[in-house]
Amino acid sequence: MEKLRVSSKSAPNSVAGAIAGVIRENGKVEVQAVGASAANQSIKAIAIARGYLAPSGYDLICVPAFSNVVIDGEERTAIKIIVEPR
Repeated sequence: MEKLRVSSKSAPNSVAGAIAGVIRENGKVEVQAVGASAANQSIKAIAIARGYLAPSGYDLICVPAFSNVVIDGEERTAIKIIVEPR
């Protein structure tokens, strides 16, 4: 499954386009975010992607979870959101 890493500086519209493209291509995508601002950008992007995909008959659902990631040699906790059609 393809992973999209979102930062606090990521543009929600750009991430939404990437999410929509991966959903059309592979059927589902994992969105990862570390920190509250990155999680906020992720949720906004998923909402926008839902609007992009709805006319094509896709109804997206999200499955959130925690994941441990290593950033610059330091282990951090990330929010992992699996996005797939219902």
